[in-house]
Amino acid sequence: MKFLDEAKIYVRSGRGGAGSVSFRREKYIEYGGPDGGDGGRGGDVILEAVENLNTLIDFRYQQHFKAEIGMHGMGRNRTGRGGKSITIKVPVGTQVMAEDRETLIVDMVEDGQTYLLCRGGDGGRGNTHFKSSTNQAPRRAEEGWPAEEMWVWLRLKLIADAGLVGLPNAGKSTFLAASSHARPKIADYPFTTLHPQLGVVHVDDKEFVLADIPGLIEGASEGKGIGTRFLGHIERCEVLVHMIDCAEEDPVATYRTVREELEGYAGVLVDKPEIVILSKSDQLLPEMVEEQREILEKGIGKKVHIVSGVTQQGIKDIHREIRAHIDGERERRAMEGREEEGFQP
Repeated sequence: MKFLDEAKIYVRSGRGGAGSVSFRREKYIEYGGPDGGDGGRGGDVILEAVENLNTLIDFRYQQHFKAEIGMHGMGRNRTGRGGKSITIKVPVGTQVMAEDRETLIVDMVEDGQTYLLCRGGDGGRGNTHFKSSTNQAPRRAEEGWPAEEMWVWLRLKLIADAGLVGLPNAGKSTFLAASSHARPKIADYPFTTLHPQLGVVHVDDKEFVLADIPGLIEGASEGKGIGTRFLGHIERCEVLVHMIDCAEEDPVATYRTVREELEGYAGVLVDKPEIVILSKSDQLLPEMVEEQREILEKGIGKKVHIVSGVTQQGIKDIHREIRAHIDGERERRAMEGREEEGFQP
């Protein structure tokens, strides 16, 4: 299935049906009085987040969604039938933005979450409602209330526990393939990965979701290369796994380039826990890999791990490290939530 993470759609609820102007007509009843029914209510447009979707590709083939209008009222005080609502199913993690692409309407982050995007118009009142002591035969009824309509942008941000970041051809796809059953395209040239990939990693009877996004280049936060389009997919991650090719001439500069792009896109990304990895260790002699690690650790002041997706070197250790960070972040958020509620440990 082709991956699509952004789509523009038009939505319109149903307008309300008009009220009826009608009078009771029966044999031997000369002045039956008004009996016009109310119009039916128009249908709503509802969004629903579902877990078994992971792309917005369906919205490439259908961009217009219109709920049914309410039927008009009829004589004998018969209310018009209400219009049918429509439910638009979107993947969990979809953000709904206004047409300006900046105003957030709703963030669909939970399976089964629903949101009323456009409310159907109420039906108009029939002439029965306008009868009074001074007007026994009103010839007035209301039109139905108008529909709501808008263009909105759907933007999918994948729900993953950990995200792989790094320059193009840093070994991210190889690491994902070695860690899970995901089968991303792997080749020895930049931008092999053009769409985010997800894989489920099993470690010590636990599991977590790992996301591989297309490689970043200098200026990515300003839209260069694949640009900012895929940086949003790692916003929801608990931990970032920063991968650097061990054969880089200046691994410290490479590290700083990616960090600057993350900060340029959103400051929250650089505040996330980070695991730094030198990848493709099978391509150099062990003493050369160790030398690169010492240079990188001294330059960035962080611990650096060594892995190889081909030989599986260090893979399981990284999995356990990622899992520990995920558990720690979730425990920290849970504690903050309890403190906000006034919980005293």
